[in-house]
Amino acid sequence: MAGTEHLPTPPVAGLLLAAGGGRRLGGRPKALLTHRGRPLVEHAARALREGGCAPVHVVLGAAAEEVRDRADLPGSVLVDNPDWQAGMGSSLRAGLASLAGTGARAALVLLVDQPGIGAEAVARVVAAYRSPDSLASASYDGGRGHPVLFGARRWAEIAADARGDRGARAYLRARESAIVLVECGDVARPYDIDTEEDLSHLE
Repeated sequence: MAGTEHLPTPPVAGLLLAAGGGRRLGGRPKALLTHRGRPLVEHAARALREGGCAPVHVVLGAAAEEVRDRADLPGSVLVDNPDWQAGMGSSLRAGLASLAGTGARAALVLLVDQPGIGAEAVARVVAAYRSPDSLASASYDGGRGHPVLFGARRWAEIAADARGDRGARAYLRARESAIVLVECGDVARPYDIDTEEDLSHLE
């Protein structure tokens, strides 16, 4: 676009983990659950874009081809995780690997099944970026939640530690003192869509 050649590249990439198969939801992939008439994956990717993340990488697994067919994800890079059934750790590893070479100095990680978290919370955590060593997390009444920001210098260690469904939990727990907590309870609700009962959160 004319006139934008010299704009700085945003330092924080968005990384959306959207590979889950919805085992406790009868095998309905979470990315394709409908919220306000559109798939959840669209809402989450938009929150990352509007919150200031660029590029936005979306990790797909369960029903990846159907997500590609049904979801409108303009400007997003779609990353396949063939090992998605191994748990969220495999998606985090695939997503971080996909960001190599993009120039991103941090990754902001959001989960597809948290539609109560929107662009305002994303923007707040993005603003906590200070360096490629940054660690920051949204906080809800003092409790750590998503989204979470990982400086690029930390990606290799995080990927090495990401196994099963724990993602980066163990890594973060061991580094609590380094995490900048960003209160988001006034602009977001951090519920998950994990069970049939949770579907009541969707509109």
